[in-house]
Amino acid sequence: MKRSISIALALFFGLGILAAAMGQQAPAAKPGQVRHLSPELQRYVETTDYAAVRIKPFPFASEAWTFRAFTFAEMLPKLKELGVSGLEAYPGQALSADLPGAKFDENMTAEQMAAVRQWLRASGINLYGYGVVNIGRTEESMRKVFDFARKMGIRIIVCEPADDDFTLLEKLVKEFNIKIAIHNHPPGTKYAMPETVYERVKGKDPRIGSCFDSGHFMRGWNDPREAMKLLEGRILDMHLKDRNDYGTAKGVDDVAWGAGKGSVRDLLAELTLQDYEGYLTMEYENSLEVKDPMPAFRKSIEFVKSVTHFLGYDRIFRPNKSGWNHYGPGYFEVDEKGVLKGQSGMGLLWYSAKKYRDFILECDFKCSTPTTNSGIFLRVPEVPTSDDYIYHSIEVQIDDTSKGIHHTGAAYDIQAPSAEASKPTGEWNHFKIEFRGSRLKIELNGKPVLDWEAKPGGKVKDLAPEGYVGFQNHDSVSPPYFKNIYIKELK
Repeated sequence: MKRSISIALALFFGLGILAAAMGQQAPAAKPGQVRHLSPELQRYVETTDYAAVRIKPFPFASEAWTFRAFTFAEMLPKLKELGVSGLEAYPGQALSADLPGAKFDENMTAEQMAAVRQWLRASGINLYGYGVVNIGRTEESMRKVFDFARKMGIRIIVCEPADDDFTLLEKLVKEFNIKIAIHNHPPGTKYAMPETVYERVKGKDPRIGSCFDSGHFMRGWNDPREAMKLLEGRILDMHLKDRNDYGTAKGVDDVAWGAGKGSVRDLLAELTLQDYEGYLTMEYENSLEVKDPMPAFRKSIEFVKSVTHFLGYDRIFRPNKSGWNHYGPGYFEVDEKGVLKGQSGMGLLWYSAKKYRDFILECDFKCSTPTTNSGIFLRVPEVPTSDDYIYHSIEVQIDDTSKGIHHTGAAYDIQAPSAEASKPTGEWNHFKIEFRGSRLKIELNGKPVLDWEAKPGGKVKDLAPEGYVGFQNHDSVSPPYFKNIYIKELK
């Protein structure tokens, strides 16, 4: 997905991150000029092929501030109409015309909290966050916000802590298991610069991170892509914005996602590369949309969907291997980013949660050596209890050394690929496998390599109309790697 970067660049990039961690901020931006955080981060953005990244689906949410002209109760049906599943509340929004004077904050009564929870259940909206809220400096004031969040089921508190020492915050994060996301407002505020946020969260509990506001970073003439890379692994919440320009000049304002200069598609690609798991949260600052933010919100959602590669797919593999079982003497290791590495003897890691009939399966794979041997099994008819499954299902082969019916992209032992399209050993490849009825189509790195009416042959005795999908581990000497496993059922 990325263009190659030299070892020297990688070294310098690491040094750039280290310098930022030590508090060596880049010079302030000159008027009319984007401020680069470091030459290494600038070069990273320039050399990353964001256009080639297959963007994954992200759930949509709204910061309630976008609907500040409405009460909390009035806002919820609007979010439901938009198909928005998440909400980040802000302190001070009026609750309802039926509850005069009542506002959403940590001072709500038990009855008011119960009413809000009922409204949320009825609308199907997940209240995942709360902020930007002043948590104060004392344990008493902070604990009050944490306790309120726990009662409301809120998982992320968005704030701008006044103190540099986060010892007390870490204590409460661990006690309540609720995340703290540091928000950035424009220049003139404490966390306006990405380096400041990074300096405060580095080395802290992983539940302390950034509420990344791309629009406010643009106000300070920061390239949000560089800021996002700097804060990789620490972005817990995403206030995604687009603006018609950088800075704060008259006429510079928020626009629908994809309509401005905020490189929103690149940001979505970077979030995909970082495997961000949170919401894309809409927050409009400009007054023009306050009375009716719905049109801009719709345009934003439409844009994101238009650039999402895996729209309509299910991501079926997570690092915890939920829904997966293994047959055979070998096994797959999995790292924290969900990359599978085959180990030991031959076996099959298969998705046991569901059988599939017609589907598109996409995934990335990598060969560790030129002799790596593996495969992807399709429509395994029964729960594997022996090696018998190899005689009743198609294996899409991975083997760059062998030829013909045993080469990468073949229906193993039956039908050879029409072309060789593998990338060099050590580089990630992408499979797109479509199985509709008996028609099997395979693309390797965007190139068609198989279009075949599937039928038994070679070692395969018969084929089932539906079954499980699975990934083969072969040995520890030349293990295969897999990641980004998505599937879409075809109706």
